Amino acid sequence: MSAKVERQRPYLGTLRTLLPYLWPSNDLPVRLRVVAAGLALVAAKVATVLVPIAYSRAVDALAPKGPAGMAVLPVAMIVAYGLLRIGASGFAELRDALFAAVQQRAVRRIALETFQHLHRLSLRFHLDRQTGALGRVIDRGTNGIENVLRLAVFNVLPTLFEVLLVALVIWRLFDWRFALITILTVGGYLGFTIGFTGVRLRIRRVMNETDNEAKNKALDSLMNHETVKYFGNESHEAAKFDESLARYERAAVRSQVTLDLLNSGQAVIIAIGLTVVMLLAAGEVPTGTMTVGKFVLVNTYLLQLYQPLNLLGFVYRGIRQGLLDMEQMFRLLEAPVEIVDLPGARLLPPPARLAGAITFEQVRFGYRPERDVLRGVNFSLPAGGTLGIVGPTGSGKSTITRLLFRFYEPTGGRILIDGFDIREVTQQGLRAAIGIVPQDTVLFNDTIRYNIAYGRPDASEAEIEQAARLARIHDFVLHLPEGYATRVGERGLKLSGGEKQRVAIARTLLKDPRILILDEATSALDTATEREISAALKGLGRGRTTVIIAHRLSTVVEADEILVLEAGQVMERGRHSELLAAGGLYARMWAMQAIEREAAPQAEPVA
Repeated sequence: MSAKVERQRPYLGTLRTLLPYLWPSNDLPVRLRVVAAGLALVAAKVATVLVPIAYSRAVDALAPKGPAGMAVLPVAMIVAYGLLRIGASGFAELRDALFAAVQQRAVRRIALETFQHLHRLSLRFHLDRQTGALGRVIDRGTNGIENVLRLAVFNVLPTLFEVLLVALVIWRLFDWRFALITILTVGGYLGFTIGFTGVRLRIRRVMNETDNEAKNKALDSLMNHETVKYFGNESHEAAKFDESLARYERAAVRSQVTLDLLNSGQAVIIAIGLTVVMLLAAGEVPTGTMTVGKFVLVNTYLLQLYQPLNLLGFVYRGIRQGLLDMEQMFRLLEAPVEIVDLPGARLLPPPARLAGAITFEQVRFGYRPERDVLRGVNFSLPAGGTLGIVGPTGSGKSTITRLLFRFYEPTGGRILIDGFDIREVTQQGLRAAIGIVPQDTVLFNDTIRYNIAYGRPDASEAEIEQAARLARIHDFVLHLPEGYATRVGERGLKLSGGEKQRVAIARTLLKDPRILILDEATSALDTATEREISAALKGLGRGRTTVIIAHRLSTVVEADEILVLEAGQVMERGRHSELLAAGGLYARMWAMQAIEREAAPQAEPVA
């Protein structure tokens, strides 16, 4: 018993999570719509239950009264019958129209809240999640909300209310035996449906999991189609995708077979109940206890109940599936937010007073508890200064940037900007003060104008073009057929690496931050363009604090100070000339790159 209750808890919890969106405490119009929709529901079902009564009385009125009797035309009953049918349909449509706004408002609020929550989650969460599967969960979750609300309000509640009314009417007009058989038939139908659907639900879970897996493999493969082609692994990718599809196929076949068994069982239960009631009613017609009209009334009621009951099985399965899909999405809402603003967190003072001094004090950090990436990093960069950070791959250079943006919290030490611990200021204010040109530039599948303006969405056209000029991309854009309206494709794949990076530079220029981070900002550019953009960035850096993370040491030779990282520790620090004179790790790296630069012109061109 406890296991059964435990299995039910997620669905009850899902419903409890959903209810506040249907009855919001701060939205009186929505509450009034819910009440009006409920009244329309009651009116529609009362009219529906009265329709067979008007029909049966019309039949009795038309029946001959004796051997030579003549039927009396029951005009009033026929008119009442027509009006009741119009009322039943009209109130049902009114209910649907009133509740539609409530349903769509709930879907909109939950979808928006989930979207906002996902953006509040840390970078750690998003690196651990698969984007394709995450999108499918959100898509099915929002559809599940629509299905649950539509089916529960438009089918389940009206049907249960109608069953109750019909049982009361039959008991009142006939006797308890007819009402009992009706209740037992409905109860048996619901019990069988609920029990059998539990089996099908486990199959649906498998279908969901395999569907997620297949869609994620397809998305991952298509997003990396160039890599697939480089290695000629189209057949390998197709085999992986087909393996997931095969598991989905097996689960889908099992789902269809169990659905057929469920439908057959439901039909048998309804047929048995209908037959027993009709035999009971037919036995009382010859004795005069029951008129022909009442016999028709019993038959009409049962046939009238049969259609919603037949749909109730489908509705119940839809609700359970919708709850399952919603449960997965609500779990996203329950995912803990790792990085939160402290109560009373302040905004950074405006740059007119301070200009972005950065201090790292004994900063330690590891993506996993068992491995530290940074091991007590110390440095202080005055406002307006330029700091170069170099070192071998995996030494922790980019991790410093992520900590500065507060994508993660240090496990030890603290980070200060203009004397303020970044944990004591708002994330939005912190990130507004920092601009970055990353090594791996990712653009939105939108226009060049949109991607540049993303640095400051309210920027004017003139400001966008000025940023593009400083990034040395304006002339290139003007030569495109659609100019700034040119779409860049998924993740900016229609642009070359250098063009994407220049768009990223323009985007950061437009943001106009007090702290500028250049994470291999010119690594994808040719030598001539690199010199042009470096000059522009040098001008941009005046009055700003600049952090240059570089693999090519030539980009940091003019930095005020250079940090040389290795294994998460600062091994050397100083100016370019000082580090060369020291003859340490920096000097060895410089010498190796000098050999590479000298060898580069002699390299044979690649066709």
